[in-house]
Amino acid sequence: MTSAAATLDRAGIAARIPHSGPMCLLDGLLSWTNDEIVCRTGDPSDALHPLRLAGMLPAACALEYASQAMALHGALCAPAAGGPRPGMLASARQVRLHARRLDDAPGPLRVRAHRLAGDDAQATYGFELHDATGRLLVDGRATVVFGAAAERSP
Repeated sequence: MTSAAATLDRAGIAARIPHSGPMCLLDGLLSWTNDEIVCRTGDPSDALHPLRLAGMLPAACALEYASQAMALHGALCAPAAGGPRPGMLASARQVRLHARRLDDAPGPLRVRAHRLAGDDAQATYGFELHDATGRLLVDGRATVVFGAAAERSP
């Protein structure tokens, strides 16, 4: 399925990923295909951002933005049955922080994840986080295992 023109707002995204309330960090779906997703985030300078630490939003938080974009992509590409599937970030590699913090970058931020390999059960993505001017803030690769939390034993 390809839907480059389809968009979702924050509520539509929250209905499709396991994150809700303030932990749903994506404000909008800009575009997606079977291989790629591009999303918009909320204001990174928001004083109530749930990932703020010691008065700032560290650049490493980009991994959570990317993880949510990957979760949304997995949900959009999955069969129509069921709701949000739990997943687990299995690995992050070659993550490069081109900025120290995100909260002083002009927002909204844009997160892009491109599936490099995988299927309905797991996928490896390349990801990038850019500020509103297009400056690259963080990039890297991550592997996500979809449905992993449901398969763990108690």
